[in-house]
Amino acid sequence: MTTKSLALVTGSLGLVGAAAVRRFATLGFEVIGIDNDMRRVLFGDAASNAGKQSVLAADCPGYVHHNLDIRDNDAIHALFRQIGQDLAVVVHAAAQPSHDWAAGDPTTDFTINATATLNLLEACRSFAPSAAFLFTSTNKVYGARPNLLPLQEHASRLEPSPDHPYYLHGIDETMSIDQTQHSLFGVSKVAADLMVQEYATRFGLKAAVFRAGCLTGEDHSGAKAHGFLSYLCRTALRGDIYEVIGNGGKQVRDNLHADDLAEAFVRVVLGDKQLGVYNIGGGRNSSVSVIEALDIAQNLLGREVTRQNNPDPRYGDHQWWISDTRAFQADYPGWAPRYSARDLIARMLGQ
Repeated sequence: MTTKSLALVTGSLGLVGAAAVRRFATLGFEVIGIDNDMRRVLFGDAASNAGKQSVLAADCPGYVHHNLDIRDNDAIHALFRQIGQDLAVVVHAAAQPSHDWAAGDPTTDFTINATATLNLLEACRSFAPSAAFLFTSTNKVYGARPNLLPLQEHASRLEPSPDHPYYLHGIDETMSIDQTQHSLFGVSKVAADLMVQEYATRFGLKAAVFRAGCLTGEDHSGAKAHGFLSYLCRTALRGDIYEVIGNGGKQVRDNLHADDLAEAFVRVVLGDKQLGVYNIGGGRNSSVSVIEALDIAQNLLGREVTRQNNPDPRYGDHQWWISDTRAFQADYPGWAPRYSARDLIARMLGQ
């Protein structure tokens, strides 16, 4: 255990943030959370996290919540000035997470994802230079480059050929982020991702960047524009029609439970590596296409899940993404995703 015992989590009422709050609390950390329920503004009332504050406080006695906007540089610096000397870790999980949404308001997307990350990094450098800074990035930093993979169409999914280097373990961190189309969301996350790395290399902050695929779990307030597996399961439970958008529903994602990502955070804090950049996800065992996920949900529910096909893919949508997690597992042996795609869907269906 670190001699300091205070953890700060941004986006603390969201999927990843709440998982991080709970995990660090179980280790005896005092946890401070920042969340102003921006999800409601971004995705509507159904995506609001406001009701989770009382639940989190009940689950984690001593949890302290701040209803702050991470874009408010003065407020962020004031908080760090107050707590920085005791701060062991900053988990930065707050974000505008949708490339669809970003196109409608690029300025808001960039200020949330990039400018606010700079606010937090500078506050950390000024008032908590020995704290670990853990950043939830995204596989969208690679832009459309994954779509250049030579994919083969199968009955229910797209796949590279079995002899392709990425087939077995997924895409690793050597994939270039350059000379490819990015969504505006991808650009704002690239800026933040690289800024975290620069603060580690230039100023010596201990940092880790997690380029996540699909993160999910029972607490996810998934929306149509973000959080596909959660939204799919909720749509199936309600008996509503699910819209399959693009690629015939054969696009593939690996899925990682937020609790497993929170465990990865803990490994970094308790470890001694100064900077790591990691693709993180559930790997091949948790990979699933949209139509496979619908079929699994249908099988588990014992009734048809109605779907309709939209042939136009989302802008910037990856056709195939499986995260190669071997770099993280080499640095932190013993960590591994715990759930298959079927396990995750069953949990979100309440089974």
